[in-house]
Amino acid sequence: MPFKLVISDPETGKAVQYELDDAKTNALVGKTIGEIVDGDVLGLPGYKLKITGGSDSSGFPIRPNMHGSGKKRILIRGPPGLRPKREGIARRKTVRGRELSAAISQVNIRIEEKGSTPIEELIVKAA
Repeated sequence: MPFKLVISDPETGKAVQYELDDAKTNALVGKTIGEIVDGDVLGLPGYKLKITGGSDSSGFPIRPNMHGSGKKRILIRGPPGLRPKREGIARRKTVRGRELSAAISQVNIRIEEKGSTPIEELIVKAA
């Protein structure tokens, strides 16, 4: 199942979304949250991108402090996976580990280093 990629640009505050093909999806499988990926692998030459999060096909969020790629019910006190209304609230929630696998459907990525071509133009070519 191909990943849906959400690329955020911290300079402009905009996010661009597009779907990867199978070859580019396979290049991301096995990477973890916080890892910096070369944009050439994703068809974005000159860009450096940092994986910041995502969710699986069932909607469970990827949690950066949980090892592996499987789902697990853990006690959490804050995001991702829980946004408590009051301070001190903890809930047992199902979340997914920080390693990207085939079960992931959406990956959130932030631009760390820009390339020479604007990202909107590259995504139009890739789509």
